[in-house]
Amino acid sequence: MITKTAPLTENETIVALASASGRAGVAVVRVSGPRAASVFSTLCRPVLLPAPRRAALRDIIDPTTQELIDHALVLWFPMPHSFTGEDVVELHLHGGRAIVEATLEALCRLEGFAVAGAGAFSRRAFDNGKMDLTQAEGIADLVDAETAAQRRQALRQMEGALGLLYYGWAESLTQSLAYIEAEIDFAEEDIPADLTQGRLNLLSDVIAAMEAHLADNHRGERLREGLTVAILGAPNAGKSSLLNALARREAAIVSPIAGTTRDVIEVAIDIGGYPVCLIDTAGLRESADEIESEGVRRALSRAQQADLKILLFDGNEAQPFDAATMALADGDALIVVNKADARARQDASLSPCGRGSKILALQGNALDFAGEGLCQEKIEKNSSPLLISTKTGEGLDVLLVKIQEAIESRFQASASPALTRQRHRLAVEESLSLLRRAAAACEPELVAESLRLAVRALGRITGRVDVEDLLDIIFSSFCVGK
Repeated sequence: MITKTAPLTENETIVALASASGRAGVAVVRVSGPRAASVFSTLCRPVLLPAPRRAALRDIIDPTTQELIDHALVLWFPMPHSFTGEDVVELHLHGGRAIVEATLEALCRLEGFAVAGAGAFSRRAFDNGKMDLTQAEGIADLVDAETAAQRRQALRQMEGALGLLYYGWAESLTQSLAYIEAEIDFAEEDIPADLTQGRLNLLSDVIAAMEAHLADNHRGERLREGLTVAILGAPNAGKSSLLNALARREAAIVSPIAGTTRDVIEVAIDIGGYPVCLIDTAGLRESADEIESEGVRRALSRAQQADLKILLFDGNEAQPFDAATMALADGDALIVVNKADARARQDASLSPCGRGSKILALQGNALDFAGEGLCQEKIEKNSSPLLISTKTGEGLDVLLVKIQEAIESRFQASASPALTRQRHRLAVEESLSLLRRAAAACEPELVAESLRLAVRALGRITGRVDVEDLLDIIFSSFCVGK
């Protein structure tokens, strides 16, 4: 077992499994640091240094016992042309646990070698100027990505799109600061009007760009964390059955007894490449049962927090649209009527909608409930009610399309890269506040100081200034081997 886990120093060569742990076809052990090249003379036979960035076949030998550990492909990445900016060696081993463990043990017995902690390789890459903090965070997001949309966003950030945006703003602000410094240094001189106007124009352009960047409905953060879609409705409307149908597994208990679901049930699914947390909730009704009442309270709370609501109604009821559920109808709701297989078709008009499924737009007195009458705008402000059957599967493909369309509308393509973390948002908001203060200031010295602080706030996002207190927190969230 590996026991050498003392705190690392800058001169220590670090070692870790860079691929997933556990049994696999291939396992990659990564080595980075000043003594990385010594791996070839101590563990490899023959001991010849391979050509840079070209795979070579070597026997991996335990230097203590001279026992053969494995036949492996080895790669050599001399500094500075490596991921970390240091000398790097990669050993591509057969992925058995015993092979990986023996190799790591042999490496960590070497003088100056130690086990890498979470994010240690990426931290060294950052320290050596191979990437900024936004790119490092993009790597972490790419490793964690579970859907195509998350992968695309993470790749864009890892490639530097977000950092370039902030560098561009910082450069413009620095240029504007140069203009104001000229006004201060040559206060007794006649400053050309176009110089002052140029400073004002640059400042105005950056303020407008930051305002647009922040007004993104948190699309980047929401894509990282996943959207929530809550299924709400009266007891026995089929909410748990719909959750199971969309998740394609028995995630929730289904029973003909009304009130079976009393707590929130969450299932993570992929819809059109977007991460979705699908939520089943307790049936909406008044109840003397304390536990059921708490379930209803939680259901209403999740409805307020959800990005999208599916309002599910029991199509087997003469008046399906109950007041408690319809009260939640708004622009973030899809109105769905379940149990299409049991509802009389003569009360509705059918229209085809893709893949042979049907959308059913309810008419006449079906729009009334509890003798009070349903406000027509509740239906009009949402799409026409969808008729589905969780029993036969009718309409579920159309519902999935509608859910995907609703999600995609929240992630409209933008030329500007998205904010992906709260720390980015807070720093941009701070910088924007300082720029507004600069724009309103009368004294050039106050303008200059606000501009300096605004540039520093942007620098904290990319990690170029005043971020030592953030680095351990950021890189500790990485997986080992990165």
